[in-house]
Amino acid sequence: MSDQNPTQPSTPTPPTGPRPTPPPYGYPAPYHPVAQYPVAPAAPAPSQPAKGGFGRGFGIGSGVGIGLGATLVIGMVISSLLFGLLAGNAGAAAATPGVQTIWGSAYASRTVHAFSIAGPILAGASDGSTLSGGTYGYEIAAAIDSLGDETDGLMLILNTPGGSINGSKAIADAVARYQERTGKKVVAFVEGMSASGGMYAMAGADEIIADHGSLIGSIGVIFGPLSRFKDVTAITGTILEPGVVTTGGITQEYLTMGRGKDFGNPFRDMTEEEREVFTGVIQNLYDDFVGWVAKARGLEASFITDTLGAHVFDPKTAVAHGLIDVELGVMDAYRHAAETMGLDPDDTRIVTDAPPGLIDQLLGMEARVRGHALPESVELGQRASASICGYSPAVLAYHGDIASVCTAGR
Repeated sequence: MSDQNPTQPSTPTPPTGPRPTPPPYGYPAPYHPVAQYPVAPAAPAPSQPAKGGFGRGFGIGSGVGIGLGATLVIGMVISSLLFGLLAGNAGAAAATPGVQTIWGSAYASRTVHAFSIAGPILAGASDGSTLSGGTYGYEIAAAIDSLGDETDGLMLILNTPGGSINGSKAIADAVARYQERTGKKVVAFVEGMSASGGMYAMAGADEIIADHGSLIGSIGVIFGPLSRFKDVTAITGTILEPGVVTTGGITQEYLTMGRGKDFGNPFRDMTEEEREVFTGVIQNLYDDFVGWVAKARGLEASFITDTLGAHVFDPKTAVAHGLIDVELGVMDAYRHAAETMGLDPDDTRIVTDAPPGLIDQLLGMEARVRGHALPESVELGQRASASICGYSPAVLAYHGDIASVCTAGR
């Protein structure tokens, strides 16, 4: 009988003697039972606590969501870039940066550059903006001055009640410079209204066309409003609608340096000297306006002052008075404009400035077309920041109630 404990496994005795020599490369190795070369058993892996299902799922879900969101944003940017490149390069003629074709074939060989003059005319960006937007006359003038041989003509497309005199005159002066510099023609097209400052801006065009139902004219200037509250007892009202009680007792006084410095103070009467001084200001500006329109349109200044006055007219009456040349619908107007410029309408396209692209906006450019003021965003009861909407009176070439474009909540 054997003395070994049957419950204990026996340890095999390793073989003695030299190990067999490995065979040359490419020959099968001789068979050696595994038992001849025992391997120590591997230590068991330490136990790991199982992760909770919610935590693991939430982490995976968050990662996937972030990844999908980033991919979506990148895809949108790339798609926008590709779309812009494809849209902007539809053809060699359509590849001009910063413009879009509004009439004619994008492949036409002749190009007319049009500028839109819409809403109140301000001078520049420092004037702010109105509730309805508007046009910066200085920017439009600079844009016209930048046109070169790449254009075969200039077009003004107007729908404006007028505005500041300096902004309106800046456009008129730029039109005159373009005509002198290039020898090319300028055509103005009135889409709905060209009154006061709009008339000032377009008067020097080689031809003026008006769409059906448009209003043209209002050759005049305006200064105000000037308020006078007499026998004031209290100032009352709400934040949305201020008011004044005028049953007597309360007055207001200003301390100033310089005679007439507080001109426009609603709590005192205008002096005769002030009336004379500011009537002279308005008269000079009015005479300049009348003189320019009379010269540009071949009219007598006395005909404007004595017959036309500051009224607005329909296109047929405006043609009869010599303020415009022809009444046409929009498509016929564009074709007629090309013919007036001596161009073949079938080989001419009319382009206008396009808003900045996505990349330009991401780089900080305002999302507006050159020369266009964005509408002012104000709370109910506040006043827009444009200089023509300020409380201090200003002499304007404007037709209509300025409050309609400057004041909210009325």
